Formats: sequence, structure tokens, C-alpha cells
Amino acid sequence: MSDDAIPAATVILVRERSSGAPELLMVERAVDMAFAGGALVFPGGRIDAADEQLGSRIGSANAGARVAAVREALEETAIPVGLAPLPSPDVAASLQAQLLAGDELEHLLVPHGIELDLDALTPLARWVPRFHAKRRFDTLFFVARAPDGDWLPNTVESECTGAHWASASEVLERDQAGEVQLIFPTRRTLERLAQHTSFDEIVCDALDHPIEPISPWLDEVDGERFITIPEGIGYPVTREKLDGLWRG
Repeated sequence: MSDDAIPAATVILVRERSSGAPELLMVERAVDMAFAGGALVFPGGRIDAADEQLGSRIGSANAGARVAAVREALEETAIPVGLAPLPSPDVAASLQAQLLAGDELEHLLVPHGIELDLDALTPLARWVPRFHAKRRFDTLFFVARAPDGDWLPNTVESECTGAHWASASEVLERDQAGEVQLIFPTRRTLERLAQHTSFDEIVCDALDHPIEPISPWLDEVDGERFITIPEGIGYPVTREKLDGLWRG
């Protein structure tokens, strides 16, 4: 992780439908949050010391970040990912409440006979933007298949103001219409995901590209300034005009 950025993790839960593009779980951050307040994002947040400690005992690659992604999805939405066996909605809601009360994930799973299945999360990208005015994060993005069934997210005001399932194209259309706010990494990720028609395609895309830090830079083309990312790493759109860009 970058020394001057806050280590974080986020997970993109993908729910396939009988027809149409897969749906993604999106959460809306509370307006008064210091970073990206009011933005539509994927569940995620800081990697805590307890996440790192548990991850170090598990020993798999990026284990602390994976643990954080599992924990944050539960805290923000009560939708389980990376847990085996899959808890019921009632147990997941109970785990959410206990996590929000300050209990540690590791201690909560044991009474239910639940173990972490961190291989259920596939790394997609690592974003380290340098242009955020308030806080900088070094964030590992993961993708994971949503649990079977019609899981409705349960949000808590202290975490986010809402959550829902939508396809990548649907969120991008709402963004174009001015109905939602997206930060630069989220918009680029949605454009990438919108290229695919299944979870398996998304995973193949993730595995086909290296996980290297993506730090957008300022570029000038024909007198106009753009925020730019490298080409050839899976993103169909690699630049956006600086004027009007919301930096969270």
C-alpha cells in the first residue's frame, strides 16, 4: 500500500439475472461524510488493524484487504460475501448489528460455525488517486458473486443512506442524467463492467490484467485538461475532462 494514502478495500457484488446485464450492489454515502459524501459507490472502507491481523493468520494474498471487504459489505448492507456456509438473512443482519456495535468479525463467526472464504473475492484493480482534496485512499477493488436468492440490502444511517442493485449501464445513465454523483474511479470501473454480460466474463477480465496502482494524472490535449489513466489495463475510457470533474 502507498505510504501516504489510507489503505482500503471495496467489493463489487455481481448478481446475474435471467435476462439482461448483471446487477451490481451500489451504496450511497451519507452526504456529510468527509470523503465522497453523497456519492454512489461500491461497499467498502478502510482496512482496520483487526482485518490485517486476521488476514496475516490466514496468509493468502491481500488477505487483510479481503477481510476488510467482507466486513464492510456486512456492515453497510448485511449482504454476506466470502463466508461459508452462507448465513441466513437473519444471521447476516445480526452480524451487521454486532459489527456496528464494535465487535470483531472473527469472534462473531465462530458461534455460527462460519468460516471466511477469501478465494470468493477476485482482485480487479488497485486505485491510488492523487487528486482528492480531502482524503486519499489506496484501495483494492475486488469482484465477487452475490449470494443466491433475493437479498435486499439493509442500510444503517451511520454507514450509508441507501443501497440498491442496478446494472453498470443503468448507473452510468443516471450519472449522465445528473441523478447521481460518481467519483472518477467508480465511473471508470462501471464503464469497464458494462462491457460484460456475466460474472464469469468479469472475472476473466480481472484475471487478464495486472493489479498495479492506478494513479490518474493531469494531461493536456488541444488546450483542454484531462484526468488520465493508462491504456491497456481493461478500462474502455481512459480520460475525462478536468473541468467539472467532481473529486469527492
